[in-house]
Amino acid sequence: MSHITTVQNWLADNGLDIAYVSDWKNVEYFTGFSSDPIERVLALFIFPNKDPFIFAPALEVGSVKKAGWKYPVYGYLDHEDPFALIKGHIDDLGLNPTKWAVEKNNLTVGRYEAVKANFPQAEFSGDLSPLIQHEKLFKTKDEIAKLHVAGDWADKAFEAGFAALSTKRTEQQVVAEIEYNMMKSGIMHMSFDTIVQSGANAADPHGAPLKELIKPNELCLFDLGVVCDGYVSDASRTVAFGDIDAKSKEIYNVCLEAQLAAQDAAKPGITAAQLDKVARDIITKAGYGEYFIHRLGHGIGQSDHEFPSIMEGNDLVLEPGMCFSIEPGIYVPGLTGVRIEDCVAITENGCDPFTHSSKELRTIPLD
Repeated sequence: MSHITTVQNWLADNGLDIAYVSDWKNVEYFTGFSSDPIERVLALFIFPNKDPFIFAPALEVGSVKKAGWKYPVYGYLDHEDPFALIKGHIDDLGLNPTKWAVEKNNLTVGRYEAVKANFPQAEFSGDLSPLIQHEKLFKTKDEIAKLHVAGDWADKAFEAGFAALSTKRTEQQVVAEIEYNMMKSGIMHMSFDTIVQSGANAADPHGAPLKELIKPNELCLFDLGVVCDGYVSDASRTVAFGDIDAKSKEIYNVCLEAQLAAQDAAKPGITAAQLDKVARDIITKAGYGEYFIHRLGHGIGQSDHEFPSIMEGNDLVLEPGMCFSIEPGIYVPGLTGVRIEDCVAITENGCDPFTHSSKELRTIPLD
C-alpha cells in the first residue's frame, strides 16, 4: 500500500474531505518530487475517493512529470493567485471540501487564511502531522539501503576532513575542503552546515566554525552528513590533533563508553527514554552529567532531524525499521567538547549503524 493510499484511507475513516500537504519535504515523501519552492506555493492535495494532484510553480511542472508523478500536476505563474487557482481545480473535480486535514506544525497563518478566503466553509478538522510522522517512523528496506549509502559518503567526508587538519588552516577552511571534496565526487549537498570545531570552540554544541587558525594539541570535533538520492546522513567524530592532555582524553573516553553502551543497547523493546538513560547514566557517574545538555538522538531519513526524539520522557518502544542518531556529548566550557555519533536502523535483534569510521581516539599528526 502506497503512502498516498494510507492517507486516503485515513481521510475516509475519519470523515475528512481533503488533505493539504504543504511541507515540501513531505510532498517529496509522497510523490518523489523534490524542490524547495522558497516563497512560492508547492502543495499536494489528497482526497478519499479522487486522484491526488500536485500544485506547483509553473517553472516546476516539467520537473514534477520527470520525477514520475502519474497524477495531474497544475502550475501557476508568479502574478497569479495560487489559491484561487487551487479552488478552480478542486471545483473541477466536483468537490466542495469542508473538513480539511493539514500539517498543523507547518501550515503558515497566511496560507491558512488563503484557504479560508477561497473555501469559507473550511474546517481544519484533521492534523496530518502525527500521521506523517508515524508513516516516516518505519523505513522500508529501500530507504534503509539509501541511508547506508549516505552513511558511506559521510565516512569519506570524515577522511577528507581529517586529512585537511592543519595549523595553517582555519576551521572554516577545513569545512571548505570537506565540501569541495564531496562536490568533486558528485555529492552536491550536505545534510546541514558542516561543523568543525577545535579546542574550547567545541564546547558549544551547535557553534559555528571559526576563522581562527586551528591550534595544535587539542581535540577537534566534526559533525557532518550528505544528501544522497533523497536521503541523508548525520554523524560526529572527535579526533586529537596532536598530543592532548589527560583531561581531554578522560572526557573522550567517557563519551565513547556512553556511545558504545547505548548503541549496544539499541534493540527492539527498549524505550527511547531508557536508551537515553543508558548513555546519560555513564556520563553522570563519571561526573560530567551537567555537561551533557541535549537529547541522545533524533530520527533521520529524508531530513536530518525527524521523529522520534530519543530522550527522557519519551516512552516510545523501539521497533525494527526505526532509524535515529545515538550521539552523546560532553561540553566543558572553556576547555573542550566531545560528541560521538552514529545513526542506526533498529533490526530484529539490535541495530545497524550507517557510518563506520573508527570511534577509538584517533590522533592526527601535526603538520
